[in-house]
Amino acid sequence: MTVDDIALTLQKGLGVRGAAHLLSLAGSASAVYAASEGELSGKFGLRSDIARALAAKTAHREAEEELRYMRRHGISAVASTDVDYPALLRECPDYPHVLYFVGDAAAFRGRMLSVVGTRAATVYGQQMCDVLVGRVAELAAGTAVVSGLAYGIDAAAHRAALRYGLRTVAVIANPLPGVTPVQHRALAHDIAERGGAVVTELHSRTRQNGAYFIPRNRIIAGMGEGTVVVESPAGGGALSTAALADGYGRIVMAVPGRAGDRCSAGANRLIMERRAAMVCSGDDIVRELGWDIACPGFIPVRESPPVLNGDERRIMECLHDGEAADMDTLALRSGIPIGQISAVLLGLELGGMVRALPGKRYEKS
Repeated sequence: MTVDDIALTLQKGLGVRGAAHLLSLAGSASAVYAASEGELSGKFGLRSDIARALAAKTAHREAEEELRYMRRHGISAVASTDVDYPALLRECPDYPHVLYFVGDAAAFRGRMLSVVGTRAATVYGQQMCDVLVGRVAELAAGTAVVSGLAYGIDAAAHRAALRYGLRTVAVIANPLPGVTPVQHRALAHDIAERGGAVVTELHSRTRQNGAYFIPRNRIIAGMGEGTVVVESPAGGGALSTAALADGYGRIVMAVPGRAGDRCSAGANRLIMERRAAMVCSGDDIVRELGWDIACPGFIPVRESPPVLNGDERRIMECLHDGEAADMDTLALRSGIPIGQISAVLLGLELGGMVRALPGKRYEKS
């Protein structure tokens, strides 16, 4: 991680996706700053004002001040081009180029599981966190648990990881060295001291206005191979993390709650609408993620390929990889009457072969 990396994130008008796109073309922040204004405008297609600012290195003074701030407060940083950067997060189209952290960068390596839920957690929700994380620790000892250091389920997930000897990563929505909420300062200290990390994408000049929680959630969703929702009301913030994880192509799981329980309404709906796999144990989580674990007491499930009837086979042949098609398109391609195709698609969806998308479109699972 160099001053160029920080400067790139501070460049006005570029943004997270702009920086990611520029890095995909140039390969590194140093290569960006080695380019001329003409190359930045022509080869990289940047607006003339941004190309001019990058060529003049206008953000480097602020970046150098940020490095001094980091040294004063014991903050480390990792860039997306560094080997220690979380590998799965780098695959997301809106990954932050620089992560600031306190703790151990080793927490970013290996298996990562995101666990999120309501701030108003019940005793049941906290107990389920403990049970799930405890069993995952038995089955996959190298797993790091990722969450957001918030009240309720987040804190329960972090504490369970510490209790069972797992690393844990807390992604916060404010600049370091402070943490939000301040009541979790001791928990953040324990996380960093015991092999985990407290992480943010926000530099020291960031103004606190409450707008960074949803962007923070994309980092939680992007780091994990899967995301588990443990209790969420119908409009809970954990649902945004689940939606982001699904958008990144990650496995989404949810713990069922009692029917009519407000704290579990969102998690139950995810399961009901088949937007999340139901998990009741750490074994379920490991199976859903497809982790090949050798552990006494763990019985891997090997599912046989589903047997398709003629209409189902025709639909699968007409649905191209990486494509989302609506019912009219599939009816035209397959020759199946439009009045029958809805029932065929429902059977394929229930069998896990296709996934329903907004706008009555379908894609292969």
